[in-house]
Amino acid sequence: MHPLLRKILGLHWPLFFLTFILAIGGVYAIYSATWFRNEPYWKNQILWIAISLPCFLIVSLMDYRWVRWGAIPIYLTSVALLVAVRFVGTERYGSERWIDLGPISIQPSQFALLAGILTVSLFLSRFRNWPPILRLLGTGILVATPCLLILLQPDLGTTIVWGPVILSIFFVAGIPKRYLLVLILLVLIAIPVMVNFGLKPYQRDRIIAFLDNQIDPLGVSWNINQSLIAIGSGGFLGKGPKATNTQNQLGFLPSTIVHNDFIFAAFAETHGFLGGVTLITLFAITILFALQIALTAEDDLGRLIATGIAAMLFTHVFMNIGMTISVTPITGLPLPLISYGGTFTLVVLICFGFLQSIWIHRHAAG
Repeated sequence: MHPLLRKILGLHWPLFFLTFILAIGGVYAIYSATWFRNEPYWKNQILWIAISLPCFLIVSLMDYRWVRWGAIPIYLTSVALLVAVRFVGTERYGSERWIDLGPISIQPSQFALLAGILTVSLFLSRFRNWPPILRLLGTGILVATPCLLILLQPDLGTTIVWGPVILSIFFVAGIPKRYLLVLILLVLIAIPVMVNFGLKPYQRDRIIAFLDNQIDPLGVSWNINQSLIAIGSGGFLGKGPKATNTQNQLGFLPSTIVHNDFIFAAFAETHGFLGGVTLITLFAITILFALQIALTAEDDLGRLIATGIAAMLFTHVFMNIGMTISVTPITGLPLPLISYGGTFTLVVLICFGFLQSIWIHRHAAG
């Protein structure tokens, strides 16, 4: 049998089909949230999926161990792009996160997170016999530069994602639990300092609105309250994909970000509790498949990359859905493959490609 055909037949087919279900569901969710508007968001999302699919297939069929020589160049390129944002970036919604490339724009912070997962996984797998403190310090050096550059954009949401991702990789890499506990305690101690001195006023307002969504119902608490109303008004089965006079259509959900940050609120309003639970279930199964791939990987590199991707997916899903139901503060994190967003769609599909590659090559010689 031809090696390429063997790889194709060896795909993790349940995850493969779930990937396409989520991608198609994302186009549908964006269309459902914006069908009454002139902007062709759902068509643009189809275009980005079409651009991303070849990358998904190439990464799936290549042996993921090319990361051993490719991770560092990818990491340095992502840092260079983050630096470029400081000089040629485009500002939107109060943040300077994008670089315009003619008809499209890219968000380097999304690439940086993937580069961070690859580079930290390579470092911890390559130097697994080093003392834990040296492995922690080395990882800290790798993570500090991109996180600081992302925080300066400012992009608090993406910066937060790095925390659970790196902690998950540390756990699987065998860093002693006492070190992880100390790290968690240091973060908890630092949170009040950051909230009071490290955040911009609008970011601090989001924290206040999360703690008390009635403190300013016509101001900082408006978005979260309208999101809760929209989700609640969907009932069990929802109002239907083209229902009129919805919270979304009437403009109570923020029109500038309803198709990305608040996509779950719009989806739950039109598809109800049943639709919301179905979507969450699909994500839960996807993350479980990612963990299965991590467990079956036969080397540390594959195991750590799969763990980092699973943690990234979980954090995005938890934070995005959580902020629409007032479980987490509003952070502006997209819902993987469901929210509108070109760069993030590309990065997520590349991540799914890595999962497939780790699965396909799990019995290959290292």
